[in-house]
Amino acid sequence: MHETTTAPMSAAAKLRSLLARHDRILVCPGVYDGFTARIALRAGFECLYMTGAGTTMSRLGMADLGLATLNDMRDNAAMIASLDPTVPLIADADTGYGGPLMVGRTVTQYMRAGVAALHLEDQVVTKRCGHLLNKQVVSSDEFLSRIRAAVLARSEQPGGDIVIIARTDALQSLGYEAARDRLREALQAGADCGFLEGVRTAQEARQIVVDLAPSPVLFNCVSGGVSPEWSAEEAKELGFRVVIHPGFALGPVYTAIKAAAHDLVKTGKASNTGNEISPKQIFQACGLDKAIEFDVAAGGKLFAQGV
Repeated sequence: MHETTTAPMSAAAKLRSLLARHDRILVCPGVYDGFTARIALRAGFECLYMTGAGTTMSRLGMADLGLATLNDMRDNAAMIASLDPTVPLIADADTGYGGPLMVGRTVTQYMRAGVAALHLEDQVVTKRCGHLLNKQVVSSDEFLSRIRAAVLARSEQPGGDIVIIARTDALQSLGYEAARDRLREALQAGADCGFLEGVRTAQEARQIVVDLAPSPVLFNCVSGGVSPEWSAEEAKELGFRVVIHPGFALGPVYTAIKAAAHDLVKTGKASNTGNEISPKQIFQACGLDKAIEFDVAAGGKLFAQGV
């Protein structure tokens, strides 16, 4: 007789269980490449967030102005999700990159890439970062067609369980009630979580949580953005179930590398900051030891004597 084995919980199912908890808040650092993802994983985060702004800047060297394509975003998300499939990845999916057919393709591609959740927004296709001014949004009907397309695409995939997060950027231009209504309709259409971009006050935060209950609500914490920089505990007290930090790695990396570049161009010598870390230690942060163990276990000789 063959022993039956229980299939491991999918990343999406794991994320759903985390979002269902009311006694805690899920904190997700924003990562944009393999290195920042590895660092966050080693720190012990239960969930990662792939920032669209970070992906656009790191892969294209361009500002977040709707320039990244589905291929750019999907490929980056697939790589990050593959580093540790047991840790759910929430990934920015912008506007879905086109009409309903394209949104459906985006969701299907993200699912196949191992992404646990994605968020879709109601900006026009030529979008911009949610914490910039003068954003333009599509009609409520067009936004809902994106959500319905996402839900339909999910249902057509065997075992499809990706978490769909409905994001609205309408608060800035249309006001609270219009933004709230868009999220309510998106949740009724099958989205799993609400995301009011650019929330401005604690009162507004509490209200959106109440208005969208019992669905979980996401808070986007952007340093220097239009929203208050609430701590995880403060966001939890306001009722949010998950908080993402898109700029988690962007600011520190920019500051450190800018200083190091200044030193090198000025003195001809690289900054001492970080030089106490050896190449091997950095490689270990990216799975060196596990890779060597795998190679040796398979009978490889290249690393048998160590590195």
